[in-house]
Amino acid sequence: MPSDPQQSAAADLASLLRKIQSRLDSLYAESGASNWNLTHLQFNAAIERSVRKRFADCLMAEVAVEEYIETLHVEDLALATSCMQGSEPAWEYFIRSYRPYLRASAASITKNSRSGMDAQELADSLFAELYGLVDGKRGETSLFRYFHGRSSLRTWLRTILAQRHIDRLRQARRWKSLEPEHGDERPVLPRDITTAPLDPHRDRYVHRFLVSLTDCLAKLEAQDRKRLELYYAREKTLAEIGRMLGEHESSVSRNLERARRELRAKVEASLRTGYSGDSTSGLAPLSDAEITLCFQYAAEDAPIDFRQLFPEKPADRKQAGRKESS
Repeated sequence: MPSDPQQSAAADLASLLRKIQSRLDSLYAESGASNWNLTHLQFNAAIERSVRKRFADCLMAEVAVEEYIETLHVEDLALATSCMQGSEPAWEYFIRSYRPYLRASAASITKNSRSGMDAQELADSLFAELYGLVDGKRGETSLFRYFHGRSSLRTWLRTILAQRHIDRLRQARRWKSLEPEHGDERPVLPRDITTAPLDPHRDRYVHRFLVSLTDCLAKLEAQDRKRLELYYAREKTLAEIGRMLGEHESSVSRNLERARRELRAKVEASLRTGYSGDSTSGLAPLSDAEITLCFQYAAEDAPIDFRQLFPEKPADRKQAGRKESS
């Protein structure tokens, strides 16, 4: 028997999926995978990757896994997997069916934006990443490998577009968002932006996000809060921060990245439990989908302004004034 914990978990999952193979066969038929020349083995592997992603940090029970599989968007998962495998019929269908949607989504995302990115450029630039082009050749880097069928393919693609747009805003404003790592999929409530009305709970989600962010910032170590303040609110360079805190420039960079990861984890935990400090106690916990919307809506409405989260103290203003006059 496997002695390594990861090997043991993989063996347990394989055994569990064999027990429900008849249901996997039914899902294969329902997904239309055969239209894209996707084999049963490849489809089952995609399901297995999705289950591993979902239950990465917890024990897998047969009932929980079966319930999870029933929630998957298997048609979208089969299409994305087929595209990742290089199926020409799948790619032809994807481009024909999704290019108009991507361009419409990009137009909505970039509307009234000052980032300078054209909507069509934003949409079309995504195809190379989805195809997995490296130096003009197709590689194993397709973004489709991050899609696990937990949300609809349309919703996932729109989230990727929003992240790419935010990347441009970061470059222009030196702003680092708390969005998921690029391509990292998280469940999102399905919403076709071309037809659906605005979410009536949007303002509430944005407010919950900002409340949790403020509370979680206060819970960070004082030195980490200072690094974030100097870099984002005061716009100091890494070298300047290093001199002020007595750290090497590379250490400042590593510590900033660690602080961002910790802050994001704290905000997610706060939203999931409904508590991070006195100001959020008693609030209703949010689901994974609602948490994703909190981050998405906060990023779409306006970039996070750290100057408001770290208001400048009178003493700081006086010190800055003395430096300017000297």
